Amino acid sequence: MVLSPGMNPLSEVRAKWGWFVALGAVLLVFGGIAAANLFIATVASVYYVGMLMIVGGAVHLAHAFQVKAWRETIAWALSALLYLAAGVLAFVNPVLTSAVLTLLMAAALLVAGVFRIFAAWRVRPEKGWGWLMAGGVVTALAGVVFLLGWPVNSLWLLGLFLAFDLAMQGWALIAFGLALRK
Repeated sequence: MVLSPGMNPLSEVRAKWGWFVALGAVLLVFGGIAAANLFIATVASVYYVGMLMIVGGAVHLAHAFQVKAWRETIAWALSALLYLAAGVLAFVNPVLTSAVLTLLMAAALLVAGVFRIFAAWRVRPEKGWGWLMAGGVVTALAGVVFLLGWPVNSLWLLGLFLAFDLAMQGWALIAFGLALRK
């Protein structure tokens, strides 16, 4: 789209406010469906990750053999095969895969929280540093709680995250669409 100097690109978006509201409503419904059965939502998210890994591994494998001058072709091919194996594992054993993903998520939250706490401590003379500290503490505590509940929580935690994300995106799009309408 080419913009002329007098053209407002937001006016075209405002004209489509109903589409934002409709998409938000659909995502909200999907979030409710996911929340109603967290185990199925967890399996669906594991299958999604598995599919991405299989596609990524296949592309990676094809790429490994495209550049024949590379001495590292074997290393790239092995890396691609690991991606493929992990993707297949997601379909063969989604419960184990959800446990691994939940453990990785818990560890990532704990580490991210600690880094945020450290960053907040470093800027503590500045206004608002307490908000950064609070965010870091909440993130780190979420990681600890997830680790303490592991592996049992891996049967529903990824589904809960999926349901929450769908619902939040739904509400955000509805609010955005209604704000555009005004």
